[in-house]
Amino acid sequence: MTVSPKYGMVVLLVFLNVLFIHTDAFRRDTAERQSRSEGGVCRILRTQTRGARRDGQNEFRLRVEGDPETYQPGSTYRVSLYASSPSYFRGFTLIALKEGREGVTPDDYAGTFKLIDESDTQFMTNCPPAVTESIPRRRTRIQVFWTAPPSGSGCVTLKASVVQRRIIFFQDEGSLTKRLCEKVATTEKPIQECCACGTAKYRVTFYGNWSEKVHPKDYPRRANHWSALIGASHSRSYVLWEYGGFASEGVKQVAEYGSPVKMEEEIRQKGDDVMTVIKTKAQWPAWQPLNVHAAPSAEFSVDRARHLMSFLTMLGPSPDWNVGLSGEDLCTRDCGWVQRMVKDLVPWDAGTDSGVTYESPNKPSNPQERIRPLTSLDHPQSPFYDPSGGPITPLAQVVVERIARKGEQCNTVPDSIDDIVADIAQEEKGEADNTPETCIYSNWSPWSACSSSTCDKGRRMRQRMLKAQLDSNMPCLHTQDFEPCMGPGCSEEEASTCMMSEWISWSPCSASCGMGMRSRERYVKQFPEDGSSCMLPTEETEKCVVNEDCCNCVVTEWAEWEPCSVSCGVGMRRRERMMKMEASDGSPCRVQLVEAEKCMMPECTTDCMLSEWSAWSECNKSCGKGHIIRSRMVKLEPQFGGMPCPETVQRKKCKIRKCTKGSRTSDKRKRQEASDRRRAKPSKESVAEESSACPIRPWSSWTECTKPCGGGIQERVMNLKKKGKSSQPNHCKNKKEIRVCNVHPC
Repeated sequence: MTVSPKYGMVVLLVFLNVLFIHTDAFRRDTAERQSRSEGGVCRILRTQTRGARRDGQNEFRLRVEGDPETYQPGSTYRVSLYASSPSYFRGFTLIALKEGREGVTPDDYAGTFKLIDESDTQFMTNCPPAVTESIPRRRTRIQVFWTAPPSGSGCVTLKASVVQRRIIFFQDEGSLTKRLCEKVATTEKPIQECCACGTAKYRVTFYGNWSEKVHPKDYPRRANHWSALIGASHSRSYVLWEYGGFASEGVKQVAEYGSPVKMEEEIRQKGDDVMTVIKTKAQWPAWQPLNVHAAPSAEFSVDRARHLMSFLTMLGPSPDWNVGLSGEDLCTRDCGWVQRMVKDLVPWDAGTDSGVTYESPNKPSNPQERIRPLTSLDHPQSPFYDPSGGPITPLAQVVVERIARKGEQCNTVPDSIDDIVADIAQEEKGEADNTPETCIYSNWSPWSACSSSTCDKGRRMRQRMLKAQLDSNMPCLHTQDFEPCMGPGCSEEEASTCMMSEWISWSPCSASCGMGMRSRERYVKQFPEDGSSCMLPTEETEKCVVNEDCCNCVVTEWAEWEPCSVSCGVGMRRRERMMKMEASDGSPCRVQLVEAEKCMMPECTTDCMLSEWSAWSECNKSCGKGHIIRSRMVKLEPQFGGMPCPETVQRKKCKIRKCTKGSRTSDKRKRQEASDRRRAKPSKESVAEESSACPIRPWSSWTECTKPCGGGIQERVMNLKKKGKSSQPNHCKNKKEIRVCNVHPC
């Protein structure tokens, strides 16, 4: 069979254990590059290379997350190949082989790889079981998922080769090879059913520890919060969520949007598998000092059939990250109830969104992935990333405390004093029976049958046991109690009497804002003596409103104010916020997203403002050298450091013609004749001359400005009219000047 070159990149069989060497990182002058595919079988031929080979020592390392020595068949693991600083690599090849195999047949390969970053990794074209780089470039780390083979596959060897320029690092032993053997299946003991008696009441308290101080990387300063906590006490047949499982629609709604509505609907649909729905309010911001706000808490009950407790709450903003407990058993092996439990909570991924940072854009996981815990090696951009692979600092802590036990208990281990004291329920404390504080009793037994079987009055009895006497000098009495009664059917009220517990306090409102629902529960302490069913309700629901105006709309914090619209004087500035989540019922959100206000900057400078120049006057001489003038008026004086006013009068020379002796005599004669005519009869020229001879008087003061701001007007006058009687008409006219004033903005 003739084999011809087909590919630019070739996988080489190196050493006895088929290590692949990527050839794009360096050139070969005479290398034989061959590969062949026989019915899907990946066969790699030996090839010679001029590149130097040496083991990787500790410069490069292949690591399986958690550093396990065994693998669980079918489980998925994160595999990392990285270089220690300052080293790097350009190319690599990664394979997983069954122990003792050489990779010449498909059956030699163990498990399957899944790419995490397709821009950095790809499957080899001529050998799909192997993973290599997408583009040869400098890199210090790559990651892929590896799903372990099915049971019976035996030991597996993960191997890597690394190309750094012309140097090829490989190993059969050490840091570039990882050997994992199948985890030996052990015969697990069957799950022990709960043998506890009666019921137990608990309080769960959630203490958030997610803060900028504890988790500083990329901490979202705005809109950080815990969503409303949602969960239930339930039986083994119901699973709220679990690692390795797929998120339900309710879990997805909590994980991505922080909405507990769908989750609560799913819980209530489970009927008898659920005893109590557990709910607390959302917490904004995520971290709050306990001396300012009490930690969120809720109460719930468990019994023999429903003795598990699960819950979850979203940390927001995040792609689909949560914390919570799954199937925590509150029933002990000695047929009792756990008194106190404290758990640290680390984040987990719901598998519905592929974002890697707190505020990554929505990127639905398609197909949906399984629920898994977040780790410090997930992604370099992750806020929890730690190259050393250390554990993530817990984001929260939950405390579950037993606050009461009801009904007959059957625990095989005697109660401690703490157990006894914890049994004093809040309902029992309210009974006025003059019981000394040094006497600790059990709960009252159910009432006995009435001593009368007819409608005659009889008595019935209940009793309790003395569990501890803390003071021997103080007698402990009143272990029996009696009350009157009649036979069955004698009283409608008596015949149908059910002994109910007190109502448990109302649950938090299902909505963090707007209209929601809340509920409370109670249980039957004693059924009717005639064997009939209790018709009294054990659960009540009612509507509740939290912040009626918010319409379930969730918005971000206000952004910073934008700069003022002007650099001086009065302007406007604005700021915005964004809608994070619209109302769940589709109603419009009456929330202001833009806010504007006036802003005052320093006073604006005002430059001098002048009128246009007047026309040039006539030359003041009829011959020889003279001058002409023109002028302009000041319309606005400079203010606040504005440009000063320039000249308001300009003068320039004029020369009409040369003056001669005759012309001077002629001029004198003409002036004399004009003077005679003026004396005889006023002429236009004499009027003009008289006008030029009008007496100049001082200007009056400026009048008050017509406006206090925004631009007004002032004026002043020069009165030139002659007062008194005169034989000649008065040709002098008053002068007036006008200017602008108070131009600053109002």
